[in-house]
Amino acid sequence: MKKKTRYYIRLSILTVLVGAIIFTIYNTATKDKAQLLQVGDQAPDFALVDMNGNKHQLSEYKGQGVFLNFWGTWCKPCEKEFPLIDKQYQTYKDKSVQVLAINVAEPELSVQKYIDRKELTFPVLIDQTKSVMRTYNIDPLPTTLLINPEGKIEKIITGQMSESDIKANMEQIMPKKM
Repeated sequence: MKKKTRYYIRLSILTVLVGAIIFTIYNTATKDKAQLLQVGDQAPDFALVDMNGNKHQLSEYKGQGVFLNFWGTWCKPCEKEFPLIDKQYQTYKDKSVQVLAINVAEPELSVQKYIDRKELTFPVLIDQTKSVMRTYNIDPLPTTLLINPEGKIEKIITGQMSESDIKANMEQIMPKKM
């Protein structure tokens, strides 16, 4: 009787293990992977609140170019390019090019101190849950997406940009005069 019981216990364990392996293989093969965004794709809509309490929804910027920058206070390349982005923002904001800088889940106090120290004037939003970061598959920081007036992704830039790069990128998404 003992041998028969052991046999059934082993058979049960083996069945569970084989089932788990089959489930894992099936799940991996059919899993909906996060869609990697590419140039030409419609930029996924999102709504976040800036440091002044104003809500920004990407779809509300249709008809304007959006310079969408993901960053962190600890990111050295971000720190170097922010004054350059702000300078170009001053030039292009009246030409329908907006900057939305999305901080990735840092405390509001740290972000506000950073903004104050850098004297930034463009809207800074915090993605507390990292949901926008995941939607846009952001890695590494900084990553900037250029979104054209039709809401489509024109360009994806990873890493630090020079001032001339920033200027050229803002020119690229500036709405054309009719």
